[in-house]
Amino acid sequence: MNFNPTFGVLMNSVEIFTDGACKGNPGPGGYGCILKYDGKVKEIKGSEKNTTNNIMEMTAAVVALEQLDEPSKVALTTDSQYLVKGMTEWIKGWMRRGWMTAGKQPVKNREIWETLHRLNQKHDVKWIWVRGHSGHPENERCDQLANEAIAHMR
Repeated sequence: MNFNPTFGVLMNSVEIFTDGACKGNPGPGGYGCILKYDGKVKEIKGSEKNTTNNIMEMTAAVVALEQLDEPSKVALTTDSQYLVKGMTEWIKGWMRRGWMTAGKQPVKNREIWETLHRLNQKHDVKWIWVRGHSGHPENERCDQLANEAIAHMR
C-alpha cells in the first residue's frame, strides 16, 4: 500500500497491461488484460463480433480498470498511442469543446472515452506506451489473449 495525499487514503498499487486486436477493421475483435497486484496475476480476455481495433484497445483498459474495487495507483501499459494520447493529451480539449475534435468533428468512441475519463478520475492512472510486438512480455501476452478471444468467438 502506498499513501497518496491526492486521495488522502491508502491506495493499492496495481500494474495493468492491455491490448486489443481486430481481424479486419472493422471486424471481429478481441482484447486482453493482465492485472498484477500484491504478487497476484489476473488475466482477462473478451471479444466482440463487429468492432474496431481502437475500440478493443479502449475496452481492454475499461475492463481492467473496472476490476478495481477501490481507488488505486495504477501503471497502465498499452501499445496504443491512440489510447495514451487520448487520455493524456486530447481528452481535456475534447471536453472543453463539447466532445468535438480540433477539426470541429464529433469525437469518435465518445461513450468509451467518457467511461475511461470517469475511471481515470477514480484512480491515479499513469498511462504508459510501449511499442507493440517488440518483445515486451506482458504486451505480447495481452496480444495473445486478444487473439485467443477472437479465435474462440469464431
